[in-house]
Amino acid sequence: MAERRIRMRSLLPIIQCRLCKGCIVDATTIKECLHSFCKSCLVKYLQKNRSCPKCEILIHQSHPLDYIGHDHIVQKIVSKIFPHLDQDEKQRELQYYLQNPNRPNPKKIPILPAQPVGRPTPVPVPVKLHDATDSHRKDKQLSVQLECKSQTLKPLERRYLRCSHHSTGTLIRKFIAAELFDDISRWSELDIECNGQLLGKDHTLQFVELTCWRFRDPPLVLHYRQKMVIS
Repeated sequence: MAERRIRMRSLLPIIQCRLCKGCIVDATTIKECLHSFCKSCLVKYLQKNRSCPKCEILIHQSHPLDYIGHDHIVQKIVSKIFPHLDQDEKQRELQYYLQNPNRPNPKKIPILPAQPVGRPTPVPVPVKLHDATDSHRKDKQLSVQLECKSQTLKPLERRYLRCSHHSTGTLIRKFIAAELFDDISRWSELDIECNGQLLGKDHTLQFVELTCWRFRDPPLVLHYRQKMVIS
């Protein structure tokens, strides 16, 4: 069977990242329109934007990072054409973390990160706060530290949690309300901040980690306070 030659130019729409103009690394695809980009390029872009960089279709109004995912097919195509890229990328990653030992390395962080001496072991968010049909047990788990930022509220006895990266600001507020007031319905009386940024009710912990806590060590620190009422 005769070999068929394909011009590299014809493959550019598949293997080239529109954001960095280079070959796609760690291919990540937007589920709404199926356009692919480098993972790091797309995550950085979505910190300030909510639409696809190529077709400009709206991904999601509040948390677009929940609607992107690793694309094994595109990555396999790239690796087939440029087999050396994977090894080169691994070498660059290794070099980066060797030069920046204080930076968190997601591929080496254990499931339960080591805690400093004297710090309580994180506890899971109670199952009763999850949707009974989906407890997100198989989701990526994040360590969260809850700190009081209000003179009218008391510190929590259980400040350290392990919960799904899909957990929202509303879910965390419900947990705090249940702990503080023994009344989950009072969650709307609370505000939560991360690095001075107010969390929206639909913001996921994944979104908060990538935007407000980027390149910082776990746990993700959230501050709660009495909801500010503007009269």
